Amino acid sequence: MAGSPYASALGRLKPEFPAFLSRGTYQTLLGAKDADDLAKLLETTPYGPAIALSRSTHGGASLVEIAINRTLAVRDRHAYEATPFAGRTVVAAYLGRWDIQNIELILSSKAQGRPVTEVEDHLVSAREIPAGFFSGVLGLDDFRMLLAQPSVEATVQALVRFGYGTIILPYLEEFQRTRNVFPILRALDKDYYQRTLAAARFFQGDEWVVRGLLQSEIDVRNALLLLKGKSVDLPLDDVLARWLDLGTLPASQAPDLYAARGVRELAERLAPRWPSIATAVPEDGPVDALTAYEVALNRDRAVAEIRRLATYPLSLGVIFTYLLRAELEWSDLRRIVFARVYQLPAAEVEPLLISYRLAASAA
Repeated sequence: MAGSPYASALGRLKPEFPAFLSRGTYQTLLGAKDADDLAKLLETTPYGPAIALSRSTHGGASLVEIAINRTLAVRDRHAYEATPFAGRTVVAAYLGRWDIQNIELILSSKAQGRPVTEVEDHLVSAREIPAGFFSGVLGLDDFRMLLAQPSVEATVQALVRFGYGTIILPYLEEFQRTRNVFPILRALDKDYYQRTLAAARFFQGDEWVVRGLLQSEIDVRNALLLLKGKSVDLPLDDVLARWLDLGTLPASQAPDLYAARGVRELAERLAPRWPSIATAVPEDGPVDALTAYEVALNRDRAVAEIRRLATYPLSLGVIFTYLLRAELEWSDLRRIVFARVYQLPAAEVEPLLISYRLAASAA
């Protein structure tokens, strides 16, 4: 056991876990009056240094967004550096998700005609080093170059030089005809999952925990696809056209699930796999409350994955427990930022937080 290459990783990352936000800290943040107050409250947390670095140029929600994105990137880099050589290929492939998210954010903003200044703050980056740096070739200046492109078409052409041409160029003509950017985004997602699953082939013996983590994420994505499709009465063929058949929920099960009479019944059919989804929306609540279903799915996944990963501390499990905790906290803080911008009551936001619930169960 002491000779495991992951003993050092465990020693380096274990002291970092108490830095994740506590239940009490979440409650304090939920009570923030506005985004400026939220930024001030975060100064006493691990997000303080990132806030200090950007306070002179940004404020309010923009400042908080940059700080939480920067902190996520720094944490991811820390996890990568703590990973033994044998596991770095897998971790690097996994961290490529942030390059993909940034590219998709830029493409979506171009399709919607959103201004450059509004989008840059949302890039997941440590500003000087993007989160996907270790697995990609795009730096922050490259993302800014993509943001400066005048259209989706120009952005796609610019992405060719970074190796994404074969992935997205086949869908450019369809976009020009329909102005629907989704097929391009799906192609990027599919390529990411295929590459990362391939990187997690079984040659060291512990990569299966990463495959399980990715497949559970794909399963949640497909379950949400079913729920969203049912909520707008999308034909089954259109749902299956968007399906990612790389998880453990096969497309062959989709017709039986989708035969449900409505969203609520569909949720009940999904409940054997994700129990919380059955009670995510109260009986008298709106059945189109897809956010509640999404949170329930992701919460069940998070609890199951963290429990599973924790049983293999001297393996890639410790690295990915840390990465998952960092990602969940990032997602929760983004929800809180949104809530402060739109002045949503804390009682409405609290049930939507996942990392908060994990902190509460550990308290």
